[in-house]
Amino acid sequence: MDRLKAMQTFVQIADQGSLTKAAEVLDSSLPAVVRSLAALESHLGVRLFHRTTRRISLTDEGRRYLDSSRQVLAAAEAADQELTAGAAEPSGHLSLTAPVLFGHMYVAPSVLRFLRRHERMRCSVLLHDRTVNLLEEGIDLAVRIGPLDDSSLVAQPLGSVRRVVVASPEWLRANGRPRHPRELARLNCVRESATAGHWSFRDNGRTLTIQVEGNIEFNHVAPAIQTCVEGFGCGMFLSYQVQPLVAEGRLEILLEDFEAAPRPVNLIYPHARLLPARTRVLIDWLKQELGGLHF
Repeated sequence: MDRLKAMQTFVQIADQGSLTKAAEVLDSSLPAVVRSLAALESHLGVRLFHRTTRRISLTDEGRRYLDSSRQVLAAAEAADQELTAGAAEPSGHLSLTAPVLFGHMYVAPSVLRFLRRHERMRCSVLLHDRTVNLLEEGIDLAVRIGPLDDSSLVAQPLGSVRRVVVASPEWLRANGRPRHPRELARLNCVRESATAGHWSFRDNGRTLTIQVEGNIEFNHVAPAIQTCVEGFGCGMFLSYQVQPLVAEGRLEILLEDFEAAPRPVNLIYPHARLLPARTRVLIDWLKQELGGLHF
């Protein structure tokens, strides 16, 4: 039984004072109205109307239930109107998290454009390179790079990124261009803590892990990339992190034939059926702005 629909039928019967007239107003059949009322009375365990062959009138229980039904239906209508208005012009606060550099380069600019379009919205953008538990930390959305291990979250694919080895043209002129990942063992490699000095490749369908050495290591990707730009060595990074520098010719990608499989980029969130309209609007915005990224 659809309880809201049954309440609507009950209220119309009370307002019209007739099952037949209620059926006409509801554009329904008389048997359907009778069945709906019978199901509602059975569910409640009380009679809502005194019925005779000539007239119908509310019982005491029916009068009390009529007031409650009007309040419930009014609240449901108000909720629908709020959501409809919110879908057209969302308002309220949303929080989202993303990896630090990806968030800085792509997510934050997209959110700024979103806020310019929807001035009644407020957003908190939290940039972390750790995996954030959305439910425990009260976060609405997250952009996550890599395989997902929490099946309770809804994932919307945005694109994919690769792990690439890069070096500056100056460094390549001085040291030569490696043709196989094994050659990296003899070269100065700029290491970043996330890879821990072990770089993974694919060679003839198999995973190949190379332990690399170098005279400098960072716990953050940005200075490691800059060190490569300045010609201190080659480094391994996610492709989006170096894409602008590659486009400018300040870095070159090496060993493309040996790259590991691309890593997925997903927009994730909990409770797909319980999302506020403002969350859905931001999801659609990010999918349109960031969807299809491949570097």
